[in-house]
Amino acid sequence: MQLDGKTAIVTGAASGFGAGIARAFAAQGARVLVADLNSDGAEEVAGDIGGTPCTVDVANGASVQAMVDAGLQAFGHIDVLVNNAGITHLPQAMEYVTEDDFDRVLAVNAKSVYLTARSLVPHFKARKAGAILNIASTAGVSPRPNLNWYNASKGWMITATKAMAVELAPHGIRVNALNPVAGETPLLKSFMGEDTPEMRAKFLATIPLGRFSTPQDMGAAATFLCSDAASMITGVALEIDGGRCI
Repeated sequence: MQLDGKTAIVTGAASGFGAGIARAFAAQGARVLVADLNSDGAEEVAGDIGGTPCTVDVANGASVQAMVDAGLQAFGHIDVLVNNAGITHLPQAMEYVTEDDFDRVLAVNAKSVYLTARSLVPHFKARKAGAILNIASTAGVSPRPNLNWYNASKGWMITATKAMAVELAPHGIRVNALNPVAGETPLLKSFMGEDTPEMRAKFLATIPLGRFSTPQDMGAAATFLCSDAASMITGVALEIDGGRCI
């Protein structure tokens, strides 16, 4: 039980990688606040794992603060934060992405990390302990054409992870990231533009191990990085990509 007795907030936990991480955490003994904009999905996952559901808009400061308050009320303290919620724009030339789409991508993928830190880091500092895990992407390391602003948002998250790790280390707080390749999540169709056997084959051809990242892959890696077994690891952006970035 790698996370026995730990408490965690996982955003974007109603589906995809977030649900995989929430399920893995619960299986390893953690109590989990299952946070998502999709209230019904959050309640379903929370019901499955014995967690606590929470509706949150991670791009809204008041909503994020309410989420943190709900976690503290439910658990008394928080040990782990997973910033998983994320979105993308559709594949297209960078100049055709609308301003609204650009703003939303940066708000959900980047601003959310600032907002959760603003609300939760003081609690971690007071306890002189805590683990933050940011779910970035191989897109921030090895960008693909026509996802320019999504790529940039994930590159921002990787840099933020390293900057946070350096600043927060003296307070006993670790900050790491995971860089998955695309997986069977609600965002897969958006990444590919269209979900066809031909597009899947083309995408899979870029992954040496020949398959997508799975929620189980992400859950296993997240469990390790947020456990005491990784107590000497901070500032890492670990690729969960089947060799995509080699």
